[in-house]
Amino acid sequence: MHMNVLFVCSKNKWRSRTAETIFKKSSLHNVKSAGTDEGARIRLSEKHLIWADIVFVMESKHKQIIKQNFPLNYKSDKVIVLEIPDEYQYMDEELIISLKTSLTQYLGNVI
Repeated sequence: MHMNVLFVCSKNKWRSRTAETIFKKSSLHNVKSAGTDEGARIRLSEKHLIWADIVFVMESKHKQIIKQNFPLNYKSDKVIVLEIPDEYQYMDEELIISLKTSLTQYLGNVI
């Protein structure tokens, strides 16, 4: 069974985009990413949340934004905060390690 996995950060340029890039190779999951900010590369929408089986947000503020802006599509057990700060560039080695470590318990060792 394929699971639809959504990664969310602020601008969808570094953290969530890196997560999408490294996990999209998995044959077990369908992966997308989006950002909460107005100027995000791909802006988070209601369609993303309806599509996703599970949503990984980088910081708790992203979970709050989803709860506030999309109350009808917010399910607290579906949104998981990874606590990965905004201090990495796209495909940063430390970011990749942090993502793999945080996500293994949810997605298994799929990389």
